[in-house]
Amino acid sequence: MITEVKAKLGRVGVWLGGPYLHGTPVESWRHAVGRLEQLGYGSLWGPEGIGGKDALVNGGIQLAASRHLMIGTGIANIWARHPATMQGGAAALAEAYPGRFVLGIGVSQRFLVEAYGLDYSHPLKIMRDYLDTMDQAKTRNPPPEPFVRVLAALQPKMVQLARDRTDGVHSFSAPVEHTALVREVLGADKLLIPEQAFVIEADPEQARAIARRYRGKANPDSPYTRNWLRLGYSQEDIAGGGSDRLIDALTAWGTPDAIAARVQAHLDAGADHVLVHPLADDLPAAIKQLEQLASALPHGLA
Repeated sequence: MITEVKAKLGRVGVWLGGPYLHGTPVESWRHAVGRLEQLGYGSLWGPEGIGGKDALVNGGIQLAASRHLMIGTGIANIWARHPATMQGGAAALAEAYPGRFVLGIGVSQRFLVEAYGLDYSHPLKIMRDYLDTMDQAKTRNPPPEPFVRVLAALQPKMVQLARDRTDGVHSFSAPVEHTALVREVLGADKLLIPEQAFVIEADPEQARAIARRYRGKANPDSPYTRNWLRLGYSQEDIAGGGSDRLIDALTAWGTPDAIAARVQAHLDAGADHVLVHPLADDLPAAIKQLEQLASALPHGLA
């Protein structure tokens, strides 16, 4: 099944999420899905927060609005629903749209989870137990159609869990060197789908300012911060919205060709499918950047 999914995904997909995620009308999202399909991107992924727009419902809307675009959740938040409900919801989408849905799940971040009075202690164990219950639900109610399940994973132990219990890894806000390290752990047979933020802006100061505004202040306890430190970036790199070094590692900027080169670097490092993520204030601006970028990726989109 993984081989078939790789072929359907192609080389490049899209990750969309930002200040416009919740305020944009559904009809605008339907139009965006159709445009991405016309441009030749292989997939569309998006995030989920607790109490926000439901990732599985959104996935159903996007699947219905397209003919062959793959839809992934990046990620479906495990705190937003019981694991048996996660399994059942994903199975329903897989049955309705065979071979077009990828379930990405993740543990989110401590400050977001604890804001709702939930206990974020031991996230690795929480995820392991969550997968156990999903699998129990799958055994009791076998899905009519199989679907691919990937794990949001940055730290080595979570990557190992993804390797052992799921079909692969969806990584976010991580540089190319992380993609290479994850591939080493996963081996050759698992999916690796990193996100790559980008800004089509040739001026370095302007491009970095956009990236810093979008990212905001890094949470010191987030899995992203811990991952950057593990990769050799310093507290000074992370402070104040991010040093030029960190911003440049996380955000591709410049011409479409320069951004395409970063996508290729992830592919060369072992990624199967790269999700390009335009940093924009609204959905039309995001789509405009994706239109500009698509022309630089004739082979990656094939």
